[in-house]
Amino acid sequence: MDSPVKPPRVGHRFRGFLPVVVDVETGGFNNQTDALLEVAAVILGVDEAGNLVPKQTVFSHVEPFPGANLERASMEVNGIKVDNPLRLARKEPEALAHIFKPIRQAVSEQGCTRAILVGHNAHFDLGFMNAAIARTAIKRSPFSAFDTVSIAGAMLGQTVLAKALVAAGLPYDTREAHSAIYDAERTADLFCLLVNKMRPLYESLIGAQPNLAETYADPLDPPAADPQ
Repeated sequence: MDSPVKPPRVGHRFRGFLPVVVDVETGGFNNQTDALLEVAAVILGVDEAGNLVPKQTVFSHVEPFPGANLERASMEVNGIKVDNPLRLARKEPEALAHIFKPIRQAVSEQGCTRAILVGHNAHFDLGFMNAAIARTAIKRSPFSAFDTVSIAGAMLGQTVLAKALVAAGLPYDTREAHSAIYDAERTADLFCLLVNKMRPLYESLIGAQPNLAETYADPLDPPAADPQ
């Protein structure tokens, strides 16, 4: 009797990458001078049917680094009160460690070699994450990124997150916007839906190959990042 076929792990779908949806809230637009205030990360996986789904959300409030700038306009939009003791904010090194620990575990469990950041306007989030990584002297390769702006623009004709979610038939509450957790989870919902819609095309072009990540790995790739 044949053994049941197990659904592929994420590493088989994304060439060894683990997609992690990230949203940050900040004190401005300059990742070198403005504060990182919130980080949310949604770790993705596959369900029993082989569809991409959100698996775990990790979040941290972040203390502004020494000398960080807080632009008034940005603070009015995100509504963050940095001096509120109920934030229970962590210093940047502790906040990054809190975010990276479950990501590192998921990279191993999902048969991946590294994580890749998924974001809506991903290079904004990527820039702030890489700047924080540099400030805390964490030794790792910089993240790469998948951007849902491009994917949603191509598939839905919408590049604004709220409009893309509506076009995809997903909920979006403007009252919850500009919270890192809410925006990360809605972006994860959008990314999963669009990737799953593309699954028949992917499978028709690539076919079922048991070692897809290894087959398509580039030997010239830099060493894998170790999110920790």
